[in-house]
Amino acid sequence: MFASLAPARRRLVLVVLALVVAAAVAITVVAVVGGDDAKPVSQQTPGPVVLVPGYGGSTTSVSALAAFLREHGKDATVFDLPGDGRGDLDAQARSLGNTVDTILARTKATSVDVIGYSAGGVVARLWVRSHGGAARARHVISLGSPQHGTDVASLAGTALPGACPTACRQLATDSTLLAGLNAGDETPAGPRFVSIWTTHDDVVLPPSSARLHGAVDLTVQSVCPNDPVKHEGLPTDPAVQAIVLAELAAGPPVTRVPANCISS
Repeated sequence: MFASLAPARRRLVLVVLALVVAAAVAITVVAVVGGDDAKPVSQQTPGPVVLVPGYGGSTTSVSALAAFLREHGKDATVFDLPGDGRGDLDAQARSLGNTVDTILARTKATSVDVIGYSAGGVVARLWVRSHGGAARARHVISLGSPQHGTDVASLAGTALPGACPTACRQLATDSTLLAGLNAGDETPAGPRFVSIWTTHDDVVLPPSSARLHGAVDLTVQSVCPNDPVKHEGLPTDPAVQAIVLAELAAGPPVTRVPANCISS
């Protein structure tokens, strides 16, 4: 049928087909690019707070921080890590997403503030990057999180591999999971990232592993120079609690806050 058309008519048909194909390609490209660009979440409306425990899943210390936040008017929920808290961190991130969905449905809020203690800060970032958290998190605050791994996990994986389960291996400085998480933009568009850590950390080694490019990054000692807090004490430290509460406020980032400083 196409061959039976006059030369001029065939040229016209080919031009129209080319334009249709070009338009379809353009629409596809726009759809793909647009789907990858997360819009920043509004900073003006603080939402409910979700606290993610560290390696092993103990909720004791983060429950104390949650209680402190409730005393100051926050809706704070402690996320229970699946299993024993030593399994795949990415699976923990997927489970966190389910919990966030439940909280948003209960509160009718449009976003949450997530606080991840220790490995919980890595879980929170995995949720943002790979499981839809970029559009649902206003703030992601990490407390002493081994964002670039810890020598403790690296040593355990080498010296005692049988005692270093999946999450332990994923927190090694050379882990594939952390390499992927930190490739490119460490703080992708969507939430505001805040990393709070102590220079006296005895679990995240080196302590500077907690630094995130593009985050509001501060040590406890930059607010309270004499605070001797170590890794385990971060969620219950009065200075840390004051810093977290200030960072959860609406508006621009807080770089210095009045804190209940303790002496060494």
